[in-house]
Amino acid sequence: MSECTVRTATLADAEAICAIYGFYVRTTSHNFEYEAPDAVEIAGRMQAVFNAGLPYLIAEVNGRVVGFAYASQFRPRPAYRFAVESSVYIDKDWRGRGVGHRLLVTLMDRCREAGATQMIAGMGGDHPVSIAFHAGHGFEVVGVMRKVGFKFDQWLDLTLMQREL
Repeated sequence: MSECTVRTATLADAEAICAIYGFYVRTTSHNFEYEAPDAVEIAGRMQAVFNAGLPYLIAEVNGRVVGFAYASQFRPRPAYRFAVESSVYIDKDWRGRGVGHRLLVTLMDRCREAGATQMIAGMGGDHPVSIAFHAGHGFEVVGVMRKVGFKFDQWLDLTLMQREL
């Protein structure tokens, strides 16, 4: 693989993020969205992450965006302010090449710098690869919420994993 660099995202990256994320919305149960958001919606979501003082990252190879990751506050009440939820998405053609590793490690470092002490990851549906990926980065399964999502005409579980930062 050519050199993969990780940098802070900008609103100009919204279109590339939209393309990567849209694939997962349309074809997988990784998330529970039905409609892929457009670039304007993605930019608004990005701005909310920035406003919260949390990281939103881009992975690039030769100037091409091949993945993104961000953290959001786990829940809105002040008592949860030290817990963040992570999201990591890799371009379908770049999976298995170490991009996710680079993004998640950098995301954990940046969240730690921002004062977070716990990171939670939620995997929709049955996704052993994502669960193994997170376990390889120190996450442990802390619960499975049964049949909390409904997508593609089927009930889906949500696996929650957590690690201390």
